[in-house]
Amino acid sequence: GLRGPGGGLHAVQQAMIDRHGSQCGFCTPGIVMALAALWMRGGQPSETVIEQALQGNLCRCTGYAPIIRAAQDACALSRDADPLLARGEAVAAALRDMRDGARVEIGDGAERLIAPADADDLAAALIANPGATLVAGATDVGLWVTKQMRRIGPAIFIGHLDALRRIETRDGALTLGACVSYADAWRALAGRWPAMDGLLSRIGGAQVRAMGTIGGNIANGSPIGDMPPPLIALGATLTLRRGDRRRSLPLEDFFLDYGRQDRAPDEFVESVAIPAPDPRDRFAVYKISKRRDEDISAVCAAFRLRLEGGRVTQARLAFGGMAATPRRAAAAEAALVGQPWDAASVKAAAAALAGDFTPLSDWRASAQYRATVAANLLQRFHLETTAPDIPARLTRAG
Repeated sequence: GLRGPGGGLHAVQQAMIDRHGSQCGFCTPGIVMALAALWMRGGQPSETVIEQALQGNLCRCTGYAPIIRAAQDACALSRDADPLLARGEAVAAALRDMRDGARVEIGDGAERLIAPADADDLAAALIANPGATLVAGATDVGLWVTKQMRRIGPAIFIGHLDALRRIETRDGALTLGACVSYADAWRALAGRWPAMDGLLSRIGGAQVRAMGTIGGNIANGSPIGDMPPPLIALGATLTLRRGDRRRSLPLEDFFLDYGRQDRAPDEFVESVAIPAPDPRDRFAVYKISKRRDEDISAVCAAFRLRLEGGRVTQARLAFGGMAATPRRAAAAEAALVGQPWDAASVKAAAAALAGDFTPLSDWRASAQYRATVAANLLQRFHLETTAPDIPARLTRAG
């Protein structure tokens, strides 16, 4: 467990006491562990970095100011005598030595757990157990168990498979293995498409980004998943595998209906490939939610246009939260292609969105709100690409 030199309080724990960072105590263990992870990185983090480290931890008592001060105090202290850091590499080495390249199986029937040896073994295990639950980061599957009390066996755990955690560039395209986490994909995605930086920073908190996977977010098929809209807008292609056979399809074709994807029971998502950026393209992605951090999207919109001579030659407008699946706005795209990229064309495309979607009302947003936001985001995209000096967000003065 977390402790300081000699078995006393850890620096983060002591700082939380000194700064009165805990009141009811319900959220304190998670906050302490989040700040301990930040402390282990070293350095003196800015307030923004501290806030980002705390994205996954909600406190309703303190208002965060004492917690931030505690983080600043702890991070200013030396880490030299910390027992966790001292034994960390030895623990990591011992865990690596436990990997013997063999399949692990525990239990029988519906209680069966399988950890395949590699991707080929995964393919074989899924053919032998069609319909088994695949578990990568468990950021969704875990909630099926804890909130819905669902039984998920037999379960095949795949997060450890190196072949599914690769990030590669092939013929200019970026290929992400299905088990690449948000955290690991962040630099590769934001380095090619800077707009992805803002989206990735708002997917869960640091803990979720470290565990949740790109492939899991796609395969789960949620209409409000954050990754499908931008990947669809960017023209991503999905590769699925069954045994030793593979097939590829445009990502948007993978989503058939609510809760239904184009994947056989013995087939798994292997990778997603995203074409190289084109200098003629303009791209943006927007996430709208009630709370900025640690919240599910009411609407997620991603737009990619190709402009040549001031006219739109290609348009891909993808939305989440507007239909039963993540989907492109075909009518709005048609209203833009061949037209000048100006206010009149945007107004026509925004009006066409009404023919593309009939959103539902739920506790996250009403149908009218979603429809209004979708049209407004398209207008925002136009402003940001044609008049970048006009602020698109309200900012604090000073």
